[in-house]
Amino acid sequence: MIVGMDEPLFVISVAARLVEMHPQTLRKYEREGLIVPSRTDGNLRLYSDQDIERLRQVKYLVETRGLNLAGVQLALELTQRLRELQGNVGNVKAAASKSGSSVGSRVLGQIYAELETTLAELGFIEEQSQPRRRTR
Repeated sequence: MIVGMDEPLFVISVAARLVEMHPQTLRKYEREGLIVPSRTDGNLRLYSDQDIERLRQVKYLVETRGLNLAGVQLALELTQRLRELQGNVGNVKAAASKSGSSVGSRVLGQIYAELETTLAELGFIEEQSQPRRRTR
């Protein structure tokens, strides 16, 4: 079975171990609206790979960059907007390459690289989004 990045897989104790945080910290981040894990019918929190990635970014912003939670919320919003812009630039760059515009493609490549640098400074490191196999 192929599992996507947004499929909930991990209970809170496993998620906390993966990001090296206390489970209570994950609950706090949920109360603050920084993370929204899925819930089972029994109200058990389930975290996806995307949630884990976001928690790692939150941890980086708090511990390494010294942001408070309001700053983290702003950085997460900026990250989302920059990722959308990066996707748009990537699409335009591909279209420019197909049309044979080397100058346009080069300029768009530079913009794309700058977006990657900015995202890295915000603590977002894009993992390969290849689905992984899940065994039962």
